[in-house]
Amino acid sequence: MPPSDETLADPDTPFAVVELSRAQRNAERLARRMRDLGVSLRPHTKTAKALPATALMHGSKPGPITVSTLAEAEAFADGGYTDITYAVGIDPHKLPRVVALLRRGITVRVLLDSVAQASAVTAAAREAGLRIPSLIEVDCDGHRGGVLPDDPALLAIGRQLHDCLDGILVHAGESYFATTAAAQREAAAHERDVAVAAAQRLRDEGLYAGTVSVGSTPTAHATDDLAGVTEVRAGNYIFFDLVMAGLGVCRVEDLALSVVVTVIGHRPEHGWILTDGGWMALSRDRGTANQAVDQGYGLVTDLDGTLLPGLVVTGASQEHGILTARDGHPLPDLPIGTRLRILPNHACATAAQHASYRIVENGRLTDTWQRISGW
Repeated sequence: MPPSDETLADPDTPFAVVELSRAQRNAERLARRMRDLGVSLRPHTKTAKALPATALMHGSKPGPITVSTLAEAEAFADGGYTDITYAVGIDPHKLPRVVALLRRGITVRVLLDSVAQASAVTAAAREAGLRIPSLIEVDCDGHRGGVLPDDPALLAIGRQLHDCLDGILVHAGESYFATTAAAQREAAAHERDVAVAAAQRLRDEGLYAGTVSVGSTPTAHATDDLAGVTEVRAGNYIFFDLVMAGLGVCRVEDLALSVVVTVIGHRPEHGWILTDGGWMALSRDRGTANQAVDQGYGLVTDLDGTLLPGLVVTGASQEHGILTARDGHPLPDLPIGTRLRILPNHACATAAQHASYRIVENGRLTDTWQRISGW
């Protein structure tokens, strides 16, 4: 933990910083919404990959979580979390690690969308002499993996899983392109309807479907009816980012993650300010490029978090960031050594560039959160 008198002006740049009050507010907002809707929240740890961040999402007590790597599952198991969904299609070679967690008394659900994966799961379960709870991924919007809800493969996978079948999981990935509140509500309703219908197909065949899991950050915040759903997953919301702000899911003022950088040069002939924050610190993600307002590689604030009007990171090489002014704003006079904060396009991608986060409260650095690494 850093000394109590350390501020954002002290550590070497670039470094990631989390505004604790914003992260707390973001966590409480969705937790309250799920309570009002009467559905369990299973936060996704993939954005922050840090135990303290997940504690905020669960009110400081271990609860059900979603992970994207088995390294996360193992680290959170060590941290007292006992109800984990591994929401990436299971690679049969990883099943021994799942079995090891199950033998520790940790519930770990795996995800799959093929008979081949189901066969591998049931074989591993027989060999280990235990049940490997499994969710069938159902495709609700043509995004990434999953079987279509009316595909005969859904029932074939369910039959193959037999006692390992735990239910279904859907993810409305296309909701990240839903640019209006109405479109997000429609995506949430479609996600729910597909999930509930797929679970009912399994039940009509005498197969178990106790878990009906849905979720994305846009749909979790847009839904107003979760009848038939047992849990909601979301992760980005703990930090939020410019993509979510561009969709109207949050405000720019809600973004909890930023990267502190330093001005290291000027190219007035190009209208550039150079910083030491390139894509190694910010990521290459250009998630706002197809939105109504392209935010480049990120918006720029001063150390207090106040936006500098019109200033955008428009270029990034490995260790250099290029700031330019837009919309008729003058390029500000920022001397070499000036520290700035960059708000990211995609919090998950930017967070992945850093091994830890410095925590800021009322302008003081109060803690360091270590990020879980590996797969």
